[in-house]
Amino acid sequence: MCDTSVVLATASKNGEAFFAKNSDRSPNEAQYLTIFPAKDHNKSALVRCTYVEIPQARHTFSVLLSKPYWMWGAEMGANECGVVIGNEAIFSKVPAGKAPGLIGMDYLRLALERSATALEALRTITDLLQNYGQSGNCSAEHELYYHNSYLIMDGKEAYVLETIDRMWIAKKVKDFYAISNGLSITTEWDFISDGLIDYAVEKKWCRDKKRFNFKESFSDTIYSKFSQGGERRTCVMKTLEKNRGNIDLQLMKTVLRSHDLNPQKSFPDRSFVAWNVCMHAGPGPIRDSQTTGSLITQYSKNAHTFWVTGTAAPCISVFKPVWISSGLPDIGPEPNGVYDTNCLWWQHEVLHRRVLKDYHTRHAFLKPQIEKVEEDIDKLIADGTQGKTRLTEKAFRLEKTRLPEWILQVDTISGGHKNARYYERYWRKKNKKVNIPV
Repeated sequence: MCDTSVVLATASKNGEAFFAKNSDRSPNEAQYLTIFPAKDHNKSALVRCTYVEIPQARHTFSVLLSKPYWMWGAEMGANECGVVIGNEAIFSKVPAGKAPGLIGMDYLRLALERSATALEALRTITDLLQNYGQSGNCSAEHELYYHNSYLIMDGKEAYVLETIDRMWIAKKVKDFYAISNGLSITTEWDFISDGLIDYAVEKKWCRDKKRFNFKESFSDTIYSKFSQGGERRTCVMKTLEKNRGNIDLQLMKTVLRSHDLNPQKSFPDRSFVAWNVCMHAGPGPIRDSQTTGSLITQYSKNAHTFWVTGTAAPCISVFKPVWISSGLPDIGPEPNGVYDTNCLWWQHEVLHRRVLKDYHTRHAFLKPQIEKVEEDIDKLIADGTQGKTRLTEKAFRLEKTRLPEWILQVDTISGGHKNARYYERYWRKKNKKVNIPV
């Protein structure tokens, strides 16, 4: 489960545009930051996606991806042209396919590698979708099958694309937009696949073509409700509307770190169903998901900067600047499903899981320290004397050098809170499975 939003320059504070996404997946599903260079391919070349091969494009753009360790595709990413995409799991009355095929994360990477604009990316996804469909397990830890929606942006314009099987509908964004784990397009759209409305009428999900409402016709009644996708989307949209004309980078960070939907002290350890934009997992099939990576794209007049965590839990992570042209620093080996002391994602996860033992007290302690690191990063950028490669390296180092200290400090802090026993059992089981030292 995830949350994604975009803001165009018409609604921002300084004429900038923004993309922001939290990627929510199973707690042990480590996510990895990587850059793939641009490349030319032979006419007969094939590309192996997560489960299947399809013909490769003659040229692929350089891409920055935040990807679950086990799949070819990505939850979110950007390319050298400034196109950025985030996808969401959505559930409908049409069952998702289970046979190994192209999954939504594959489509995201394929579009980034092949598209120079947001509209081109939309066309890339829909053309491939109508040829290959979408199907296959989308989880490393259990069976999870779903359709996909996307927010696609290039700084100048943005589109929301919602898909069901080989069918799809799309809408151009005005000012700002947010999507979560549910359908959002209703009676207004700009593009639609042939036969989509006829299919709804035939199934009697819609009385006639003139009264067609995509969301009402196709939404399921179980997953969308219990994931609180509608509530999370409303929460983000209200925040953006309230700050229209004053939206900046700091606000987008605040959105991704938000616990506003369930702010009470009982979250995250005393609920089986409570969700937030910044998600922390809990027991049961409903909440077995946490934010495993976050990305903000900042489009300014002369450049676009990608602010990444490369770690879980944005509320206790540092957003660090990356530029595709200057690459990534050494963040350790690519993770897998087992704890690795040399991997950034797992190093930070030790901190995250210790914070969860007394979340509210320990988060309150870490929050100003994380803000201080981000202020130091802002000063490095404002100084303007260092190249982008050096800036990124220093930003990652500022966080990495503090992690051991923070881990030791939070172990000494307690507000007297005792987590629910079932919550503690849940995390003991998760930790034991990957040998993480918490």
